[in-house]
Amino acid sequence: MITNFTSLTAILAPVLAFFSPTLAGNTTAAIVAGIVGLFIGSFLNVVIHRLPKMMHRAWDNYLAQANKKPAPHTKRYNLFTPGSRCVKCNKPISFFNKIPVISYVILLGNCEHCKKHITLRYPFVELLTGLLSAFMVWSFGSGAFSLYALLFTYFLITLCFIDGETLLLPDPLTLPLLWLGLLVNLNGTFVPLEHAVIGAIAGYSSLWAIYWIFKLITGKEGMGYGDFKLFAAIGAWLGWQVLPVVLLVAAPVGAIIGGITLLVKKTGKGHPIPFGPYLAITGVLALLYGNTALHFVYSFF
Repeated sequence: MITNFTSLTAILAPVLAFFSPTLAGNTTAAIVAGIVGLFIGSFLNVVIHRLPKMMHRAWDNYLAQANKKPAPHTKRYNLFTPGSRCVKCNKPISFFNKIPVISYVILLGNCEHCKKHITLRYPFVELLTGLLSAFMVWSFGSGAFSLYALLFTYFLITLCFIDGETLLLPDPLTLPLLWLGLLVNLNGTFVPLEHAVIGAIAGYSSLWAIYWIFKLITGKEGMGYGDFKLFAAIGAWLGWQVLPVVLLVAAPVGAIIGGITLLVKKTGKGHPIPFGPYLAITGVLALLYGNTALHFVYSFF
């Protein structure tokens, strides 16, 4: 019995060692995290593509039911069913061509069946997720803190691209992210719980106030309620102190890039610009460098 236990311990030792916070700066741990991150990025692509469609299907069915009409969508459609298919020809994708980044490069970015070009968003999200996963583990080690940081980052990556493509910040992502932030900080993982609670309240209420002030002055809606929830989630994870820094960075950057985009695409002034991507990007930066930024900003006061 002792021999078996000793053997089991020896086998599990490398696995247990990987989940140690002392591995910050460990190249091997970072590489492993990066490789795993590539596959997680592949799953995030599925969420980015399918979740808005799932929401629209649910809305269509609800409206049909409210008007006593047959549901227009009856086939099962979720994150796992049906299997992965080409977004152009709807034919199933083979296992080999699901390998992150590599399959995209080998096929020159084209579908294996219809040969039509597939958006660069797929390999970009995979690479971004892989690189951030590696960097997080390199920076924070591979303990619980790093795992929570990765979870926060994965949510923000997904929300960033969904909002950028559809102008939606889905409740099935923003609300769990908000509650998870409060749960993670029950023991003060990132910030004390009271800072997280105040951060959630301040994040939501500040953008809510800006929204109504802008609407009363202009008669137009400057942002969506999803932005309130996302900002509240960032406050729940990182505390109220980082919110002014996040907003001061995200707002001007969003305005500048959004203005350039409108000029390049030659769209009208009334064309909506997503704010969620800039909150998400700044949220990740605040996670990595928030303490440094806070010390720098508050050193002037």
